[in-house]
Amino acid sequence: MSVAAPGGTTAAGAPGAGAPAVHQVLATLGYGDAIGHEVLGIQKVLRAAGYRSDIFVETADSRLEDLTRDYRDLIDEATPETVLIHHFSIGSRASRVAYALPGRMILVYHNITPPVYFAGIHPLLVELCYLGRRELGAYASRCALALGDSEFNRQELVDLGFPRTDVLPVVPSFEHLDVVPDRTMAQAFDDGWTNLLFVGRVIPNKKIENVIRHFHAYKQRHNPRSRLLLVGSSGGFERYFAMLQKLIADLGAHDVHFLGHVSDAELAAYYEVADLFLCASEHEGFCVPLMEAFHVGLPVVAYAATAIPATMDGGGVLYTDTDPAHVAAIVDAVVSDPDLEAHIVEAQDAALARLLARDFAGLVRGFVEQVRAMPPQPAPPVAFDFWDRFAFTQQLEELHQYRPGAYGALPPPVDAAKGSTATAAP
Repeated sequence: MSVAAPGGTTAAGAPGAGAPAVHQVLATLGYGDAIGHEVLGIQKVLRAAGYRSDIFVETADSRLEDLTRDYRDLIDEATPETVLIHHFSIGSRASRVAYALPGRMILVYHNITPPVYFAGIHPLLVELCYLGRRELGAYASRCALALGDSEFNRQELVDLGFPRTDVLPVVPSFEHLDVVPDRTMAQAFDDGWTNLLFVGRVIPNKKIENVIRHFHAYKQRHNPRSRLLLVGSSGGFERYFAMLQKLIADLGAHDVHFLGHVSDAELAAYYEVADLFLCASEHEGFCVPLMEAFHVGLPVVAYAATAIPATMDGGGVLYTDTDPAHVAAIVDAVVSDPDLEAHIVEAQDAALARLLARDFAGLVRGFVEQVRAMPPQPAPPVAFDFWDRFAFTQQLEELHQYRPGAYGALPPPVDAAKGSTATAAP
């Protein structure tokens, strides 16, 4: 039989039913991405500290669904004493519900990519990023505390008028790389050639086209026995992927390998066979793969944009001139000079040590205690019919999903402002 311990935990250390609740809410929990790792890390810290802490989402990767709850369950769960840690990275229904619920809120801002990067490539994401950036400002008065996961992100919060801000730094766990590598695919590239690697989603702000141009210049000018390994999903960005394929054809580039989304064990193997990490991304809130490269001792050459210089913190090599010949010369200097490479890796090790020395668990606990000590927040200002409209939308979605024929037979809704009908949307 468990005996209740101070703070509402059991003697075994598990949070008891009477423990205070500190829940997390976000649009989606992804497998292997930076936000997902941070969310799970925060939950581990909170539960160890004696809090009840669940993760509420709209969607989750199938491999993580059993770790989450539906965001609609939070409607009955939240009370004025609940602390909500709201991870904001895009406009979503989960975000709007979190805004409307009682309880103190800590907002963790992971940055929203400027929608211009997706224009002509992913219209829905243009809309979501635009709405997300517009919605973000509304949280300035809703949050007890707003945290950027980098100083770059915190400064954006300040610029938007958030009165109380701080930094909860991304302190990555590398457990996903400390596994037995799965070399089934990677072993084909372990042949004495120079392997340049980039890890990240194949999306426009990552500027994969520039990575390809830099690699092509390096291969043509310096090292014909080289290849480029691109690890990351292109799902949802098929148009951008096709544009990259056309670029490769137009350049006459060879040995560019798109490897898609891989398992942790496969990722560890690709880091193992790589000789240099090449990044050309123009917009990052932090960029965890840079730290993964630091962790495995892989020299990094990266474009000095947005949060990247602060993330690298004196490690690696930064460039500002994006001329492919210039970047190719930097890459060649690093991979062809063992002493220079050793010096770069030594600086990366020091930067990583500074990052890992930050007390992530202590910061999480401190921020939560700070917010719990504040007086309860007033009810958030929402439209009088917010919950009625929310319930109606849920009914429409269920009808659309389970009875599409009946949904299609619905009359178009009336646009009261224009006195006309509008097309129904799921």
